[in-house]
Amino acid sequence: MALQTAPSTVFGLGDDAARALAALEQVMPAPLRASMQSLRLTRLQNYWEFPAPPIDSTALTAVGASVRHRHVLVTETLRADGSRPEPGDDDFLPARRIEPHHLVVWAGRWYLVAYDLADHEWRVRRVDRLHPRPTTHRFTARELPGEDLAQFVMRSHDRGDTPAAWPCTGSARLDLPADVVARWAPGGSVVEHLDANHCRLTLGAWSWAGIAGILATFDADLSDLRPPELVQAGRRLARRWATMTETGDSDDPARLS
Repeated sequence: MALQTAPSTVFGLGDDAARALAALEQVMPAPLRASMQSLRLTRLQNYWEFPAPPIDSTALTAVGASVRHRHVLVTETLRADGSRPEPGDDDFLPARRIEPHHLVVWAGRWYLVAYDLADHEWRVRRVDRLHPRPTTHRFTARELPGEDLAQFVMRSHDRGDTPAAWPCTGSARLDLPADVVARWAPGGSVVEHLDANHCRLTLGAWSWAGIAGILATFDADLSDLRPPELVQAGRRLARRWATMTETGDSDDPARLS
């Protein structure tokens, strides 16, 4: 099952996974082969999923080898479409020298936990947004940030995420800290730190009402909604919920049953 689903997260693994499956099938005992054949599957995307595009296996191998051998990486940040910005572009960032420590997969996305040698800070970076250039310069392993590496990754709002491609994309200002929203925001969304108690969340969905519904799950005050279509969707939902609460009778046992 893992071999059948791997091509959806790592680009270019389809043929390799198919060959591995064929090799396994040839050497398996007959009873186990029958069980495996009964688990042939086709993976379909549900609209509640927020998947990332498959990652380049070459970049993943380069990063993974640097983590294993503790070799410094020189990385450039790519655009969301995978292209490399040129000097003078608004989104151009100079190459960074980092110490790669750990790879993490979360919400179908590959992240690298690394120590940035320029600003002497721990960073979380999307592997598919990096153009890695391995070196042979070794580094000494550092103590990872915090006691819980998973929480560090999930609560980092500046991971290099970009809005996923959806029919509708909107944003809102939330009265919540960025690290809290980053922990619970769906994959393919972007959290911008505003101050200690506020952030901006940009995300996409299949409809404006879908975005408004996701924003409502944070149970926090919202303001500065963009674009106007998102504001209108919020108003429609508010009217519908108001009608439900006015017509509902929570004290009526017959209704509850």
